[in-house]
Amino acid sequence: MLAVAGGTLGLLFASWATQLCLKLIPADMLAGMPYLNEIGFNFRVLAFACAISLLACALFSLTPILQLSFSDLHTGRTDGGRSVVGTTWRRLGARLVAVELATAVVLLAGAGLLGKSFYHLLHVDAGLNPERLATLRVEGQREGYSKDEQAIALERSVIDRIAGLPGIKSVGLTDKLPLGDGDGTTQFRVVGKPFYGEHNEVSHRRINSGYFATLNARLLRGRYFAESDDASRSRVVIINQALAKQYFPGEDPVGMEIIYNSDSPQPRMRIIGVVDDVKEGPLDVPARAAMYVPLNQQPASHFSIVVRTFQAEQSVLPTVTRVVHQLDPGLAISAEKTMLDRIHDSPAAYMRRSSAWLVGTFTAVALVLAVVGLYGVISYSVSQRTREIGVRMALGAQSRSVHQLILKEAGLLIAIGISVGLICAVISATLMRGLLFGVDSWDLPTLVAVAATLGLCAFCAAYVPARRAASLDPMEVLRAE
Repeated sequence: MLAVAGGTLGLLFASWATQLCLKLIPADMLAGMPYLNEIGFNFRVLAFACAISLLACALFSLTPILQLSFSDLHTGRTDGGRSVVGTTWRRLGARLVAVELATAVVLLAGAGLLGKSFYHLLHVDAGLNPERLATLRVEGQREGYSKDEQAIALERSVIDRIAGLPGIKSVGLTDKLPLGDGDGTTQFRVVGKPFYGEHNEVSHRRINSGYFATLNARLLRGRYFAESDDASRSRVVIINQALAKQYFPGEDPVGMEIIYNSDSPQPRMRIIGVVDDVKEGPLDVPARAAMYVPLNQQPASHFSIVVRTFQAEQSVLPTVTRVVHQLDPGLAISAEKTMLDRIHDSPAAYMRRSSAWLVGTFTAVALVLAVVGLYGVISYSVSQRTREIGVRMALGAQSRSVHQLILKEAGLLIAIGISVGLICAVISATLMRGLLFGVDSWDLPTLVAVAATLGLCAFCAAYVPARRAASLDPMEVLRAE
């Protein structure tokens, strides 16, 4: 009956938890996972649940049955109600509680490390200020903006119209937003330096003159692009600090020239500035070398708009979308998000957030099971040792000594479970170090907090039966015996 009830409740909980897990997936990410649309219960899931329930039923019924014999019953009748069955249950329960405590430690440590990793990921220095930033993607029809002059006119019209809206501080354009998948690369070589066919691959971005100011990116040397840096002027480029360190070690790259690595002749581009690294790729990987060229010199008919606002960034997105459609109803607009949403919905953040939620849920269940299991074992032990406790108290034992007797038994189980759990937690964290970010698998504060939390909960669970044992009336106990 207990196994059937537990299995049924488990299936109901699994159904609710499955829907909750699906809701944790961002909508745009879920759209690319059609295999999750039909997720739910099937014959294999039900068969697995039945098998687990039957296994639990067999484990907790056959074990005392195999220990039971007529001699055990006779011993139990002459030993104040204690029997081999009771001793077996105590030993089995103690071992299970130690395993539950160790499992709870492993899961609690994993949840703590994943939560800490998620916190570090959200607060990593991305080279920009994501607050008050709204973004959206604009793509024009190829036949309408195939010429550079048409594309540049569209870009300038978008900037002028959006910049004139109330609550808008600045506007930036780029062909690829930061914090993306990191694609969009090119190869280059340095003019004046020997070239032996090296594979100098770096991220390549086209931006307008107000892009870095809108992101609040830090200029380290030189200057930003100016609106006058157009096709009538010499080609210019801005590089990030990672590119400067990798390809210009110990040098000031401002003023040097680079060209695209191509078989056809390419115009030289003069480096006019160096900016601090902006995360063009995922949050959990180091910033890679990147170069930025002005849209006025290399225009594009598709680009992303970055708007810094004085008000809530989410509130300006409908207005910006409406203004862009007023310029050209044929423009396709997509990915209307705030920069904070881009960070929270990024694959790196989702992977750690969902892992932390999943492990955290199992941790809560394991913690409850461990605490309840410890309470049950100690309570059962007290009931089996009622005669012993009554004799001790009749011979003058104080309540404090009874407390110590019971808590010593519980403390041994707690110490064994937590010690084994901490060792297993470090091993498990080492195996999942690919999910950790900014935290070590043996993070001492997390492990100490886990041990202290679980130890306190377990002690509270053991204290209740210990207090009940200390309050027994020895005369009533011996009379009952």
